[in-house]
Amino acid sequence: MAHSKSLAAREARLAYGMLAPAFSIIFLIVLFPVLLNVWLSFKPVTLADLRAPTPVANERVIGSAEEVGDSLTLRLTMRNSSQSALLRNVELTKILPPGLTLANTDPRCYQDTTALRCTFGEWAGGFRETLDLSFTVGPAYFAVGSPDLRASPAAIQARAENVLTNLVFTLENYRRVITSPEFWPVLRVTLYYTLFSTLGSILLGLFAAQLLNTQFVGQGVLRGLFLFPYVAPVIAVAFVWTFFLDPSSGTINALGMRYGLIEQPLNFLGQRAIDIELFGVVFSLPLALLTVIAFSSWNYFPFAFLFILARLQAVPKEMYEAANVDGATSWQQFWFITLPQLLGVLAVLFLLRFMFMINKFDDIFLLTGGAAGTKNLPVMIYDQAFALANIGAGAAAAMVLFVILLLFMFVYFRFVPESD
Repeated sequence: MAHSKSLAAREARLAYGMLAPAFSIIFLIVLFPVLLNVWLSFKPVTLADLRAPTPVANERVIGSAEEVGDSLTLRLTMRNSSQSALLRNVELTKILPPGLTLANTDPRCYQDTTALRCTFGEWAGGFRETLDLSFTVGPAYFAVGSPDLRASPAAIQARAENVLTNLVFTLENYRRVITSPEFWPVLRVTLYYTLFSTLGSILLGLFAAQLLNTQFVGQGVLRGLFLFPYVAPVIAVAFVWTFFLDPSSGTINALGMRYGLIEQPLNFLGQRAIDIELFGVVFSLPLALLTVIAFSSWNYFPFAFLFILARLQAVPKEMYEAANVDGATSWQQFWFITLPQLLGVLAVLFLLRFMFMINKFDDIFLLTGGAAGTKNLPVMIYDQAFALANIGAGAAAAMVLFVILLLFMFVYFRFVPESD
């Protein structure tokens, strides 16, 4: 019995050992970036903090030596490269040409044979100092041809606390993000953009799948063409849309004005809102936001189209034949046969597209740059981290987005029924 337990334990250790490479890859690719983002969200880190603070010393020689006994002055202009970080144990070492003797009385510097050594202690952030060190020239200096005092650059080193690895944490990043005047409008735009882009791409995919779920000449060619928006480079299609929607020379505005659909050119990507009167009631519509939603719906509908078409082709034809015999109309067949058969794949599509769209950055950034009421959370994260150089605030905004996505997934898996 004991032998069997020992064998089972060895087999378990062997199994875990064989899975160790897979666990390591998962940690490095998936978990480590997430954990690093969580860590940074609680750190007061800016883009400048990514470069470690260092002591800097520039050298300049004052005077010239013509004979033994002359004096040379080495002027050291020193500073702390950081305006806030403290440097500790600052030390400078410089190899001197032979024949030079340190003559000044600065207690921080001394000469060790042919080496100059200085101990400066601590430098506060923004520290600057100019130090003049005098040397007396001896015969050995001329024996080697009057070498340049700067021939061997000074080596200066120090110890500094790394803001990325220390244990100083703060909630200031989250406070800055959540109390920002633009946070709640950006969050609202993010939810609108994500929800309506997801629904739009699924509806377009359903419509396209219904069209191509029959046999006709050229069906294969059309299926291939329907994939074009999804496989084309997003930067290329965004450029084409920008050109078509241009208020000055765009095709859409030209056609709209020619056929009397609009009275003046519309700035689809630069106008925040447009007023439309229907049945005597004036509605204000977010024009730029609706445009980027339309772009995303068109750009990603082939993804839904492929899933839905594959499921449609698996629906038994006998069900439609029986419905025809019973006199069911096309709409009734769609509502009572097609749609129930698609509920499972539609639910999966909604989950996948929602997760993709809530993280979408490139579409909005390429079309509007987040202007005209189209900025979503990914663009806000970019602005905080790179435009404002606040890495910590950008990481905090990313964590807010992550929490929103987790809440959506919880609600989805809690309340969406599983398909049979």
